[in-house]
Amino acid sequence: MGWKVIIAPSARADLESIVRFIARQNSSAAARLGYELIVRAESLALFPEMGRVVPEFRQPNLREIVCRSYRIIHRVWLKQQCIEIVRFWHGARGFPQVPRGDEP
Repeated sequence: MGWKVIIAPSARADLESIVRFIARQNSSAAARLGYELIVRAESLALFPEMGRVVPEFRQPNLREIVCRSYRIIHRVWLKQQCIEIVRFWHGARGFPQVPRGDEP
């Protein structure tokens, strides 16, 4: 059985912004990318510690995986067996701001 994956409000807002921006030029490409990012994030349910520790923060439970040019930043809550997606962040945007980590 896989872990629970939660998409935090900050990550939802990121995803909406990404899709909306790309949709101005190509709505079908925007939908495909949005779907791809969600599927990649949901893959963490089976492999919760996949990826690396986010180098800017160096917190063992704050990790990231990469999908195209996007960093999918997530918290690993071992006790709750839960993954919290906190940001979908384009690599060209610089340093990501990550919300505080309150347990789900």
